Amino acid sequence: MEKLRVRPLAQDDKRWVAEFTEEHWGARKVVAKERIIYPDELEGFVAFRGDRKVGLVTYHVERGECEIVTLNSLVEGQGIGSSLMDAVKKAAISAGCGRLWLITTNDNMSALRFYQKRGFRLAALYLNALDRSRLLKPQIPLFGKDGIPLRDEIELDMSLA
Repeated sequence: MEKLRVRPLAQDDKRWVAEFTEEHWGARKVVAKERIIYPDELEGFVAFRGDRKVGLVTYHVERGECEIVTLNSLVEGQGIGSSLMDAVKKAAISAGCGRLWLITTNDNMSALRFYQKRGFRLAALYLNALDRSRLLKPQIPLFGKDGIPLRDEIELDMSLA
C-alpha cells in the first residue's frame, strides 16, 4: 500500500473541493449553527495515496478558535481521518487557537465515535436545528444514516490550551 501524504489545500484545489463537497455533502455549501459555509473558500488539507485524493478536511479559524467544517475519508480504517485531524490540530495550535470544535448530526454515530476516541467531548446539543438548516439548504434529507431522523446538531470540542 502506498504511503499516505497530507498537504495543505492550494488555490488550484478550489474547484475540486467544491465538486467534492457537492458529491459528499449534497451541495457546494454546508450549514451548521444556522450559518451557510462554503468549504471551497476555507483552509484545509487533502490526503493522498499516490496520486489519488483519499480525504479532505476544511476548517475556519476565528477569535482564537478553530472550527472543523468538513472531514471526509474515502477509505475508512486506514488513518486518513486521523491524519487529517492531526494536521488541523497542528494548524490550530500554530494559529494560537485555544479550542478546536465541530458540529455533527444526531445520526452520525461513526463521527461521534471517531471524534470522542480522539479527545473531543460533547459540548452542546441544538435540538431541532436541522429544521432551521433546511431553510438554508433544502437538500438536507429528513433521514440520515441507518434511517435515523435528522433533527439535531451536536457540538463537540477539545481544549488546545
